[in-house]
This record gives sequence, C-alpha cells and structure tokens, in this order.
Amino acid sequence: MIDINESVMQFLLAFVVLAPLLGAVAALLPAPPGLKGKSPGQAVLRHGVTVTGAVLIATIVLAVGFDHDHPSKMQATTDISWIPALDVRIHLGIDGISLPLLVLTALLTFLCALYSYFKMPAGPTPKAFVALLLVLESGTLATFAVLDLLLFFLAFEMVLVPMYFLIARWGGEGRTRAAWRFILYTLLGSVVMLLGLLLIGIKAGTFDMVALATDNGRSLTASVQVIAVLAIGIGLAVKTPMWPLHSWLPDAHTAAPTVGSVLLAGVLLKMGTYGFVRILLPIAPDGFRTFAPYLAAFAVVGIIYGSLACLSLAKQGAKGDLKRLIAYSSVGHMGFVLLGIATMTPTGVNGALFANIAHGLITGLLFFLVGALKDRTGTTDLDTLAEETGAALYGKAPRLGGLLAFAAVASLGLPGLAGFWGEMLALFGAFKPATDLSRPAFLTFMAIAAFGTLLTAAYMLVVVRRVCMGAVPQEAPKLADVHTYEFAAWTPLVALTVVAGLWPRALLGLTDPAVQQLLAGGTR
Repeated sequence: MIDINESVMQFLLAFVVLAPLLGAVAALLPAPPGLKGKSPGQAVLRHGVTVTGAVLIATIVLAVGFDHDHPSKMQATTDISWIPALDVRIHLGIDGISLPLLVLTALLTFLCALYSYFKMPAGPTPKAFVALLLVLESGTLATFAVLDLLLFFLAFEMVLVPMYFLIARWGGEGRTRAAWRFILYTLLGSVVMLLGLLLIGIKAGTFDMVALATDNGRSLTASVQVIAVLAIGIGLAVKTPMWPLHSWLPDAHTAAPTVGSVLLAGVLLKMGTYGFVRILLPIAPDGFRTFAPYLAAFAVVGIIYGSLACLSLAKQGAKGDLKRLIAYSSVGHMGFVLLGIATMTPTGVNGALFANIAHGLITGLLFFLVGALKDRTGTTDLDTLAEETGAALYGKAPRLGGLLAFAAVASLGLPGLAGFWGEMLALFGAFKPATDLSRPAFLTFMAIAAFGTLLTAAYMLVVVRRVCMGAVPQEAPKLADVHTYEFAAWTPLVALTVVAGLWPRALLGLTDPAVQQLLAGGTR
C-alpha cells in the first residue's frame, strides 16, 4: 500500500465516476480531443481508448492507495448535501466489497474500447458508439461507488439506455426484439425497486446507505422490511438475472455485439448481486431472512435450469448457438452467487463476491473468444463450427483453440483457476447457513447445486470436444490465429483468472473484513 492523501483519494474516486461522462460529451463534439487518427472515426475510437485507459489508471492508483489493513472502512469518501428536504446526499465511498468491482469495471471497459479500436462492430457512427460506451462505464462505476439509495437508483438506471442502443444499433440478427426485451424487463423491475427504496428512505428518515447499514434495520418494522426486500429484490433479481426472471438475457447476449456481451455479462449482471449485498443484507436483515430460503431455492433451480439448457444447446444436431449457450451458463453461475448471499454467512457472501469477479473475468473472456470465432467463420452456430469449418480448432488456430479450452475449464470450476473458489465457498456457506435458517433445506440446496457443477463440466467439455478437437479436413478453410490486438485485450483476463485461482487471499482479504462487519451490523 502507498500512503496517498485522503483528499487525493476523494478526487480519484470522483474522477473515476465522472471522467467517462465528460469523455462521452467530448466524443460527440465535432473534433473530439482524443489522439489524432487517419479518419474522424479512428480519432474518436482512440479517444475512447484514452478516456477508459485514464479511468483504469486512476482506479489502479485508487486500489494501490486503499488502506488494505482496514478494508471494512469506507474510504475516499465524499459526502455533500444535494436535496436537503429529502436528506439526499452526493455520497461516494469504497470499501473491500466495492473496490474489486470498480477495478473489474474499469478493466473490462478499457479492454472493450481497445478491442473496438481494431474491430469496430458494424453499425452507425463511431461517435455514438464511443459516447454510449463511456456513459455505460460511468453509470456502472457510479453504482459501485455511491452510498445514497436514490443516487444508487439513478446510477442503476443510467446504464439501461446505452446498453439498449448498443444492442439495437450495433447488434446482430434479432437485435431490435432483444433490445426491447432487455429494456422492458429491466425498467419494470426498476419501477418496483424504486418503490422499495422510497419505502426504506421514508420510514427510516434517511437515504444514506452507511447510516442505514449501521442502524441494521432497527428503525424499520418487520413488515416494512419484508415489503422492501420483496420490492427491491425483484428489481435486483431481474438484473442478476435470477430464474425465472432471466428470459431477456439469452436474446440480449445473442444479439449484442461482442463488447456489448462482454460488458453485459462481466459488469451489468454484477449490479444486481451487489445490491443484494450492499442494500438488503445490512439494511433489512429481518426481511431478507424471511426470503432467504426462497432466494436459495430459485438460485439452485437457476443452476440446474441453466446447465440443462446449455447441455441441450451443446448436443449435436441441436442447432445451438455458442453465444446463447454462454448466456445460459451465466444463469447457472449467477445462481451460485445468489445461493452464497442467501446463506447470510461470511463464508457464503465472500464466495458470492468472489464468484462475481471470477464470472466477470471468465465469461468476459469467453464472449471475446466467441466474437473472434464469429469474425473468422461468420457464425456462432455449433453445428456449423463443428462440421462445415472442421472441428479441429486446435489444429487450425492453436492459440485461439487453447484459449477457448482454457476459458471453458475455468468456467467449469477447475481447481487452481478463479472459477473454483467462489462456487466452492457458496456451497460451504449452504452447508452451514445462518443459525436461524433451516439447515436441512440448505443442505438440500447444496446437494442440488453440487450436482449443477457436474452438469457445468459436462456441457463445457462437450463444447471443447465439438469445436476444438478432431482431425483437420484438407478442404477446411484456414483460420487466422490470435491477432496482436486480441492478445492485448485477452491477456489480462487470462492472467487474472490464474492469479485469482492460485492466490484467492488477494481478493478474500479485501472482502472478508467488510462482509464480517456488514453482517454484524453496518459499515463505518
């Protein structure tokens, strides 16, 4: 840790949240202030790389200056009165729970901007694309940094419009329908969530998340907590996505451009689970305890459902789409996150937070790789990939095939890689849930979820066998292997997947003290 002045830390956090928004405005100017390019389109794409790169550097400095000896303490805080009549404040801060998500968001957005500079998705002007990408980054970063319920809601909603247009204007086949389903599902969920947030703020007399967490639900009656958890939980569950509120996700992923899928899976889904941990667990613990068994039940159904859907898509002759398969795998993986949160134990919640980061790294890499396959073959249909182009990706593009196999085994939870620890800790949490939760019920959930890990291994290995393995037909078209810009965009994800798998303490050392304090009654 480097000792950085608190005022500098405050400035860095404000810069991280606001710089992408200012960059989005600059991108729309007649002559964006980014680095010069051979054309206006190239110049604005370089501008996007520059802004997201600056945000990533600021986030890394923020992480280096973070007091790792006290990760449960809110740091780099800014607290300014905004709407005094409602006690709404511009309140920013980070702790060991939000810092990893902040770094993940900045990293994935920068890699997406870098990838788009070399492989811009087909669609309208790059100006609009870069501006939307930056607005999306600003809203996501703000979601993980704000400490006021109404500001959280505004940031939570801020990401919907740019993601809608990224899908609708730069997506593939069926993009209009997919974009509409995405916006309708998430907006309807958000309306219900807003009512729950207002109920908490009005009944408690404040919207300040730190004060509410410290109060630990003492100023809210049991009935108010139950209603608030139900309303807020529905909105968060749609974004997560929790079965059966997940049906917008496969269409959105299948239609979205590569970078849209990476950000949707790697960052946006985390906003929902983060809300469960940051808002519902500490602010309405009694209400959350009422719904915890039901949340766990929906979670394990999602694990099995997502895995079976993936197996169905992976089998030969099923006309399965590889992007759609990975989208359904996210339903299963996020089920483990929800199961960990539902245990209401430090072990389970730490597992959920770890699985959040691991899923962002691994699934982000998978969508990058599938996008590269589509660029080379013109399809993501598994039958076409396995038959018409020849199944032996190892032989035709060994680096690309090796990376796809690596991401697949990381996704199935191979020990030593990031995907293992989060799901294992979630299962341990279910083995011994909070004392006032039914242990027999959670043991049943644990057994079902453990069976889901076997199904995950099955469909991922089927995908590797069908796409990567086999003899190379002589008439099969040649495929370009990994390009330099792809190597640059994917290497950080590979490296962090290995580091998190071999050294889980790097992440758990941040989250555990903050989780322990949060479950004990607040954040200071």
